[in-house]
Amino acid sequence: MTGYALVRRAITAGELTCSLRSVNGRGLDLHFYFPGEFAGFENSLRALLKAKIGRGHIEVRLSLTSASGSDRATYNKVFLEKLLLAFREANAEFGLQCLPDLNVLISVPGVLDSARQPVALGESCEAEVLEAMASCADELNTYREREGSALVDAIMTELRALEATASSMGAIRADIVPYLSARLQERLNILLNQVQLGEARFLEEATLLADKSDVQEELTRLEVHAKELRRLLNTGGEVGKRLDFLLQEMNRETNTILSKSSTIGDLGIQMTSLGLAAKANIERMREQSLNLE
Repeated sequence: MTGYALVRRAITAGELTCSLRSVNGRGLDLHFYFPGEFAGFENSLRALLKAKIGRGHIEVRLSLTSASGSDRATYNKVFLEKLLLAFREANAEFGLQCLPDLNVLISVPGVLDSARQPVALGESCEAEVLEAMASCADELNTYREREGSALVDAIMTELRALEATASSMGAIRADIVPYLSARLQERLNILLNQVQLGEARFLEEATLLADKSDVQEELTRLEVHAKELRRLLNTGGEVGKRLDFLLQEMNRETNTILSKSSTIGDLGIQMTSLGLAAKANIERMREQSLNLE
């Protein structure tokens, strides 16, 4: 689930900025981006975020502005001296009288350092950093909960549409029963004219034809799955995988309905149209459910 949070705090060492950015992921995947002085806090930060966040690809960023006000552009004196020495040696070796250009030297990577020098951060600072990061994680979760609520509303809308479609298919099924009876009678008349059927074979043929064409069983399972899906959404928690399983089952039932409806004439065309609409509802729910935790 996507989300973003940023927290700024005044701590002993200066002004701390924490930010968290998340995108959807199957598990928890933490990526840290911060200056070297925070390296010793990484394990503590990782443990904190694992306790706060369930899953997702999370970018963790930290920065510190020194309270001393010394955050100004500086140059790496030692590195610059080495460059100048190499420049003079090259001049002497090749008999040149060139002068170094400071503008060029400053542009060499590593010479100009706009960041302050790393400072040692003690245990008290670690506690301040962890407290700020905990607040940032809480803010991120609040952001993600708002998004999750909107996703649940979207899924509920599709679910209500699916339930209405299933109800319409149930009404059509009631009209299909007389059609099936007439078709069964017609088929049995043909069979009876061809061969002598015993009562057992007659019942077998009737059962097979009814079973191949009736969609009541699939509609019942769709209703049961829809109720369970609604219960999961109302309960909350990490429901993404369970929703995905339910939606796969609902899609399977709808495919069976479409297969059966292809053999029942004009009413079957209506049933097919409704079945395709149901599949569209299920697919849209599946897309949204992938972002839920």
